[in-house]
Amino acid sequence: MHETVQNLLSIQSSIKSKLIEQKKNKRIPKIIAVSKTFKINHILPLIEYGHLDYGENKVQEAIEKWTDVKKRNDNINLHLIGKLQTNKVKFAVKIFDYIHSLDSEKLANKIAEEQKKQNVKPKIFIQINLGEEKQKSGIFAENLHDFYNFSKNLGLNIIGTMCIPPFKEDSAKFFSKMNELNKKINLNELSMGMSSDYLSAIEFNSSYLRIGSNIFGQRS
Repeated sequence: MHETVQNLLSIQSSIKSKLIEQKKNKRIPKIIAVSKTFKINHILPLIEYGHLDYGENKVQEAIEKWTDVKKRNDNINLHLIGKLQTNKVKFAVKIFDYIHSLDSEKLANKIAEEQKKQNVKPKIFIQINLGEEKQKSGIFAENLHDFYNFSKNLGLNIIGTMCIPPFKEDSAKFFSKMNELNKKINLNELSMGMSSDYLSAIEFNSSYLRIGSNIFGQRS
């Protein structure tokens, strides 16, 4: 069995143990294997094993790596987890099934325009900048309700929210806040938790875990 598959199985096992320990939350979160920067040959063992969810940061890289693969396997779900520039939207909505980084009205308008043109409807997460960090994308928490309504009125398929907690701070307090925000606007999906903190994210009902290095190894 390939190392990446062994790593995935190990993560799945740790998730199940956490859910049993927790008792209150039995929904098993989906693992997005964050394949950004890795060549498709490194990802193929996981695809052949049957894993379906993969995360990329850049639109152009995703097109080059995944176009042929997705033609052969239309069950694969591709997740855009990096910042989306408005000039890349027409390409992004064509190849990505999920967009985790909706962060502005300008971007929302562009996605709405392109999904009508192309007759597609990606599933979308609103990115929230809980730490209000200048270097990070995302709307501020106090603007979520209005931004959610704005996006829904454009016809966007908003399924949840996403966050990247501040580096070197306790992720749990941010995950807890995200869980509260999601409940307030009746959204079911939460995209939070990475290789270093995914077990903590599960405690607060994360439904999509973005895990890269624990599956594929460290990026060079």
